[in-house]
Amino acid sequence: MKIIISGICGFAGSTLAKALKERIAGAKIFGFDNFIRPGSEINRQGLKSMGIGVMHGDVRSVTDVEALPAADWVIDAAANPSVLAGSAPGSSSRQVVEHNLLGTVNLLEYCKARKAGFVLPSTSRVYAIEPLAELKVRVKDKAFVPDMKRKLPPGITAKGVSEQFSTAAPVSLYGSTKLASEALALEYGATFDFPVWINRCGVLAGAGQFGRADQGIFSFWINSWLRRRPLKYLGFGGRGYQVRDCLHPADLAPLLIKQMKSGSLGQQPRTVNISGGMERSMSLAQLSEWCADRFGPHKVMADGSERRFDIPWMVLDSKLGRKTWGWEPEVSLESILDEIARHAESHPNWLEMSVP
Repeated sequence: MKIIISGICGFAGSTLAKALKERIAGAKIFGFDNFIRPGSEINRQGLKSMGIGVMHGDVRSVTDVEALPAADWVIDAAANPSVLAGSAPGSSSRQVVEHNLLGTVNLLEYCKARKAGFVLPSTSRVYAIEPLAELKVRVKDKAFVPDMKRKLPPGITAKGVSEQFSTAAPVSLYGSTKLASEALALEYGATFDFPVWINRCGVLAGAGQFGRADQGIFSFWINSWLRRRPLKYLGFGGRGYQVRDCLHPADLAPLLIKQMKSGSLGQQPRTVNISGGMERSMSLAQLSEWCADRFGPHKVMADGSERRFDIPWMVLDSKLGRKTWGWEPEVSLESILDEIARHAESHPNWLEMSVP
């Protein structure tokens, strides 16, 4: 099997490449990256040492994508993954669209020409912000949970947000480019007869993730706590009760292998949630308690300032993905946090490497 991974030197792309190489006997895995993200260059040698090919190329460039060698599958791991991308001061909205949507179109054109299958790791941020922001929650153990005694929006249960939840705008520029990419991928696959699988992921987390508050909150928080950097609880009263689930990207590998080996099955759902679920979710306040136990005390400032895209609770319900593929995450929440912490302890300049 020959697999191309775009954004192969990012956290998700590099972790997936290594996990797939270890699990698929005889697989030829190669990928490309434009290396514009700080820190991505350091992953090149580790990949090459495992026999994984790495090329310089930009997913936004038609000629770069057309020049790629033949492959059986394409995994689209190149994206600007910040919900603030394109709307924060100094960021380019056009660049978000070019990276996250037009780049996907270029890869779909490649799949069309080469009859390669396509896998899109998508995001929980395709789900509508307004009903999530207005979600009725209560506090349990320093964390928000949905108030099951109140009327909840369709698609939300105590297990999380399902695929039936609204994807109506606004979902952020990031979320909308990923949602549009999903729709185009399904259309290309149906029109030009190649298999497409879409996996909406929760927050990806693990060792080697670049520590940015808008992209890798677990890594950012742990690295910042260890270095005694300033930290703030933003919004929601400044208490840190907002909750996210997390998933180690290596846990995607067994699922992707099943999807790629299945080819194109007629009645299988093409789009599923894939996440750590309630068992791998926590609030910032709970993460702070974990950090205090591990590294000692550190003061976190309270800042109740509201931000446009903030939501109190986001945990994906992966029931459909588990039922369809028999998939279960393997890496526990404690293992993910411990892995990040050990990496932070051995890389004292990691935060400096992660900023532009």
